[in-house]
Amino acid sequence: MKTTVYKAADRGSADYGWLKPNYYFSFAQYHDPSKVHFGLLRVLNDDFVAGGGGFPTHPHDNMEIVTIPFSGALQHKDSTGGNGLIKAGDIQIMSAGTGVQHSEFNESKTEPVTLFQVWIFPKVRNIKPRYDQRTFDIKERVNKWQIVVSPQETDNALWINQDARFALTNLDAGKEINYATAFKGNGVFLVVINGSAEVNGQSLNRRDAIAISGTDDFNIKATENAELLAIEIPMNQA
Repeated sequence: MKTTVYKAADRGSADYGWLKPNYYFSFAQYHDPSKVHFGLLRVLNDDFVAGGGGFPTHPHDNMEIVTIPFSGALQHKDSTGGNGLIKAGDIQIMSAGTGVQHSEFNESKTEPVTLFQVWIFPKVRNIKPRYDQRTFDIKERVNKWQIVVSPQETDNALWINQDARFALTNLDAGKEINYATAFKGNGVFLVVINGSAEVNGQSLNRRDAIAISGTDDFNIKATENAELLAIEIPMNQA
């Protein structure tokens, strides 16, 4: 098993006033040649959007874009006709495909929105753009994995145009959980959203992450109550 730890304090960052992002991988003006991608995972941004702030209409193509909000509410609108409000407990996915225009704005003028935005290279290029979102019951991820994004119908998750899978768990302190990959040869980018955990002897705290490859499964132990996100991803190059 190969592991690489991404400490929260070592992430790239910026301050645009209305937007304060932290970058796990090279993005915008932040560039680290050792942190360009992990397999087909290209972007993981930890965003703070101030009240009244937002992303004006802008284009994307041939990228699978997943948004995971933690607090506040984000208003989304895109050229596929997708138009919705996403908040904590919701997951949103957009397949940019041949090309899409979209905007995202904080619904509140005063309260911030915090979220992860994730970009993954697609399996099939130039598909018809699509948008989907769903509210998931957070109680269904207590001390077990809740699959929220997957191409497999049996996972009852949002569909993604890639052999990738997103899973969330809220793990009680002292509990252990195993993650087994759904696709042979995939790696996993595991993020501690909140709390702390231990993986393969590595201690991880809030917003730390660990990239794991070369194994079909691994164990995680919560050293305090922990919210975890596992992004399973093909390791071939885009």
